[in-house]
Amino acid sequence: MTTPLILVLGTDPPPRLGRLTGRARVRYADGRTLAGQLPDADVLLVWDVTSDAVREAWPGPGRRPGWVHTASAGVDRLLCPELAASPTVVTNARGVFELPIAEYVAGLVLAFAKDLPRTLEYQRHHRWQHRETRALAGSRAVVVGAGPIGREIMRLLHGLGVRVALVGRTARRTIHGAGDLDRLAAGADWVIGAAPLTEETRGMFDARFFGLLQPSAHFINVGRGPLTVEDDLAEALRRHWIAGAALDVFQEEPLSPADPLWEVPGLLISPHMSGDTAGWRDRLGEQFVSLYERWAAGEPLPGTVDVQRGYVPSTDIP
Repeated sequence: MTTPLILVLGTDPPPRLGRLTGRARVRYADGRTLAGQLPDADVLLVWDVTSDAVREAWPGPGRRPGWVHTASAGVDRLLCPELAASPTVVTNARGVFELPIAEYVAGLVLAFAKDLPRTLEYQRHHRWQHRETRALAGSRAVVVGAGPIGREIMRLLHGLGVRVALVGRTARRTIHGAGDLDRLAAGADWVIGAAPLTEETRGMFDARFFGLLQPSAHFINVGRGPLTVEDDLAEALRRHWIAGAALDVFQEEPLSPADPLWEVPGLLISPHMSGDTAGWRDRLGEQFVSLYERWAAGEPLPGTVDVQRGYVPSTDIP
């Protein structure tokens, strides 16, 4: 029996796959070489999650891997019609990023409520300016995206006394459907984007949406960059339609030093780091090795992506 070949897209730094020595062959590819190596691979590990190479190379000739795993929560950068139509199983990094992202969101909400950005600004200018800050307990949040990241955000915010409404694609039990979003957002103090990127969610946070929010509301996006129409958010902040915003994801990454978003008043920018705590790459490598062992044993892989929807469906949807 031929030893399976794992093709790894990206090597900066390479994943630690030492546990698979003798059980798998490992070969590396980049955007230039992926298409030529895909027909030889049994498994594709997308380690460089910023690359569009899979989506570009997949429609080419030859056989394709039976399993693709991406070291990210989102799968939009690799899905294409040909992959969606194939029998290939797709998995993502479900279970690695939920708590770190939720902690990051909780930190942002606390920072905004306690006016920490202005405190730092005043300190730089040696300005002593007493202010009153907002009480977090009893405030209202809407989390858009009812997957594991959104649910973990809801759990941590609940612990801070925030009343949280979770909005998903489909209404069930304690989760609101997409049709409830406008009504809930209009009364929210915090609106948090944590949805996957699909054709339905692309550009959902636009001028119409920001116009619904209270002038005291804050908007945070830790989902996918194209969920937000960035020009509309910038205009909403300049016109004081909302009190502030934080973006950890963007339409184009990295954000250009010349991008006007850097100068938008009330906008906090971070470089797609909300889920990256110390040791995160090691955890991603360990997750892949564990999944590989299941795959090699012929066992089903948990939490596979629905390639038609573009995300892992929740188990509580009939």
